[in-house]
Formats: sequence, structure tokens, C-alpha cells
Amino acid sequence: MKVLVTGGAGYIGSTTAKALEQAGHTPVILDSLLSGPKVFVRDRIFYEGDIADRGLIKRIAEEHPDIDATIHMAARIVVPESVDLPYEYYRDNVAKSLELFDELDEVGLSRVLFSSSASLYATKAGFEVDESDPLDPPSPYARTKRMMEQVLEDMAAATELRAIVLRYFNPIGSDPDLESGIYVREPTHVLGQLVMAARGQKESFTITGTEHPTRDGTGIRDYIHVWDLARAHVRAVERFDKVLAAVDAPSTIINVGTGDGVTVRELVASFERVFGRPVPITEAPPRPGDSVGAFANVDRSAELLDWRTELTIDDAIASALAWGEKRQEILGYE
Repeated sequence: MKVLVTGGAGYIGSTTAKALEQAGHTPVILDSLLSGPKVFVRDRIFYEGDIADRGLIKRIAEEHPDIDATIHMAARIVVPESVDLPYEYYRDNVAKSLELFDELDEVGLSRVLFSSSASLYATKAGFEVDESDPLDPPSPYARTKRMMEQVLEDMAAATELRAIVLRYFNPIGSDPDLESGIYVREPTHVLGQLVMAARGQKESFTITGTEHPTRDGTGIRDYIHVWDLARAHVRAVERFDKVLAAVDAPSTIINVGTGDGVTVRELVASFERVFGRPVPITEAPPRPGDSVGAFANVDRSAELLDWRTELTIDDAIASALAWGEKRQEILGYE
């Protein structure tokens, strides 16, 4: 199969492109390089440009009429930044995605696999959430994801477009060969911050939020190895029509996680075990837009995708530490 991957120069996008290749498929990368580094594209088919550029989408379709599906990952993704820059988030994540989806429908590229987020879920007793649970997106970023889920549901009902929405939980780690990983100079996510503290690139790791209604007061998450997440995309592309036939609908939503909840303190303990020594810790209030968290009920991904995670948190931590040593060689900075 040939698969268009928007945001394919990013962390998850480049890893998914590699997983597609290893499964025998051909990724076609579309990325503006607003954040993702060009080096992550490697020697793949690549178009530099904006997802809202209808002429570019049309040209890609003309030059690659054998594209079977589009994986739409291109988005702004930093929660606190979305609180400060809501216009930019709604413009890039919502308005531009609308143009992309309409043009994909126009040129007959009807299968869309959309990257959504588990941050949509309302806080729930026990913290395990399935796809039918109530939603309460706490940030502009999360609200953009929910809006696009609704857009895809409505467009799939009204047009030839067909959609599978994957609600990601918390990807961590790097690709198995350490060819790509977290690329921002100071990652905002928890494992990137831990790696920086462990390597002495910052004074300490800050636990943001210590009075949540969890077993130890820190946020709870479902940390999934990015390689497992990439494999889930491959499976969803390969089974796309079968999935929608099984649910008898033009669109559907599937959680992608491990099925286990881990608190931030528990993640720190796992990190220190893999790293081999303690990491300096400080505590602070929650950041703007932060949620208590949740972990995935993964029954639908097992049933519809015949997919389960294979890698552990320890695997992800080890690969993130290894990437921390490797990334200067690839990106030119630590």
C-alpha cells in the first residue's frame, strides 16, 4: 500500500513512516517543517508544504494515484502553548484540517486515519476510559482534537470520506534503531523532561500537580511505546475497510494505549530503576490545561485491529535514554 502521512517529519509521524516501510508499505510524507526536522524524512517521498494547500494535495493525488489512505498527524500539540495561542491552534488544527479533508474527498482519497487524543476524556472514577465515556476536553489543544473528530463523523456521514479516529494515550520512547525521537530542544512531555534531568541538562524534574485524586496525588497516564503506537497505525491502515465493515458505520473511534494506568511518581520510579540512579525532583502546581489523566480500555483495539502492545515502559525508557545520547549526532544538538 501507499500511504500519505501528514506531519511525517515529526516524532510520531517519522516513526510511523518507518513502521509502514517495515511492513512493506510506502509512505508519502507531507510536512511544513514548522516543527519536525527535515532529517527525519530521510530518503522517503517528500512534499514540503501546508495541509491546507489544496493545489498541493491535488498534485500529490495526481502524482500518486495509488495512495490507499491518509494518516493525518500534522498538528500543533503543546497543551500549555494552546492556552496562550488559541487562535494558532484552532487555525492550524481545525481550519486547515477542514481544507485537507474536503480536498481529500474531492480527489477521491477517501480513507482517513486521524490522530486524536485521550486528553478529551472527562475524569472518571477508576480512570479507565472506553470510547463511549463522557468527554471534557480541558484545553484548546484537546478541543481542537474533539472538533476534528466531530467534523470527520459528519463528513463521513455526508460524503465518500471514511474515517478511523485513533485516540492516542501517552507515547514515549524512540524508534528501535534510534533514527528518530523527541526533537524539540526542551521537550514538554514527562519522559523528555526526565531524560534532561538525568543527563544534567536541567537542575531537576518537576512533577506538576501533586494533589490529584489518584493513588499518590500525581497525574495518571497510559504510557505507550511510540513503536507500538506506530504499529497500531499500520494495522489500522491494513484493516481499514474491515474495521468499518465490522462496526457498520462510515467512521469509528478506537483507543490506542496499553490498558495500564501509571502515575507520574510511578513513572519516575521506573525511570530511576532503568537509569540506575536517582533523579533530582521538585514539585509544582498543575500547568494550564493539564488534566488528571486516564488510561485506556483497549477492548476495541484488540477486537477491531487485532492489535496489542508488545513493549514495556522499561523498554520505552531505555530507548529514550539511548536517543538522548544519540540525538546530537542526528540533530546537531543535545
